[in-house]
Amino acid sequence: MQPNTYIDQIIALALAEDMGTGDITTNSIVPAGTKVNGSFKAKEEGVICGIEVVKQVFDTLDKSINFTPFCRDGDKVSKGTIIAEISGMAASILTGERVALNFLQRLSGIATRTAKLAGQLSETSTKVVDTRKTTPGMRVLEKYAVKTGGGQNHRMNLSDGILIKDNHIKAAGSISRAIEAARKNAPRTLKIEVEVENLDQVNEALDAGADIIMLDNMDLNTMAKATTIIDGRALTEASGNMEQKDLLEVARTGVDMISMGALTHSIKAMDISLKFE
Repeated sequence: MQPNTYIDQIIALALAEDMGTGDITTNSIVPAGTKVNGSFKAKEEGVICGIEVVKQVFDTLDKSINFTPFCRDGDKVSKGTIIAEISGMAASILTGERVALNFLQRLSGIATRTAKLAGQLSETSTKVVDTRKTTPGMRVLEKYAVKTGGGQNHRMNLSDGILIKDNHIKAAGSISRAIEAARKNAPRTLKIEVEVENLDQVNEALDAGADIIMLDNMDLNTMAKATTIIDGRALTEASGNMEQKDLLEVARTGVDMISMGALTHSIKAMDISLKFE
C-alpha cells in the first residue's frame, strides 16, 4: 500500500464528501459523551481487504476510538465472522461509519472476486492482472485489493510503462512506427507492450521488437496460434471481456497473463455490517 499520507488524502476527501457541513442527524440526537461498543460482521463469505483503511478513517475523526481487528487483509472469512470490534464516542463512530464501510466493502469485494478468478488458474503459470479501469481517485487502493486477492498489478499509471494501443497505432501510422518512436524517445529501461488484434499484427510487433504483446479480443484458436508464433520471444497478455470466458481455457492457449478490467470496474461490494451492542 502507498504511504499513509496518500491514503490520508483519499480518506479526507471521502469524509469531506460525506459530512458536508456536519453530521446533522448524529449531532441532533446523540447526547454528548455517549460511548458505544460495536462490531463489524461479514454477512457473506469473502476475502477481507481494507482493515488499515478503516482504522485510519476513525483515527482521522477521533484518535480516542479503539478499533480492534480480528482479521488481516487477505484472510478468507465465512458468513457471520466478526471482523473487528470498535468502541468509543458514539458521535465519532456514527459519523465515520458509512465511509469506513464503503472502503471495507468495496476493497473486500475486489479481493474476493480476484481470489475466485486467480484460484481458477492456480494449477497454471498464467497470472490474473488488473487494468487502469479503476474508480477515479481510488486506484492505489483498488490495485492493492487486487494484490490482496492474489492477482497482479498492471501499470499503476501512464508513466509506469509503454502500452501502445489501437489509437496510438493509428496516430503513429503503424505498429512498427509506434515501437520505433517509443524506442527512440522513451526511457530505455521501460518495456514496450503493444496491443494486437490479428496474427499479421503479431508478426509485425515481433519484428519490431515488442517486449510484451497483448492479444486483444481474440478467440481461443487465434490466441493459441499467436502464442505459438511468439514462442517465448515476448511475454503475452490476453485481454478483452475475459470475465465472460473460461479463464482456464484461455490459460491453456499459453498466455502469460490475463488482464481484466472487471476486477475493479464492475465489482459487487462484499456485504459487511457495523452494529452497536
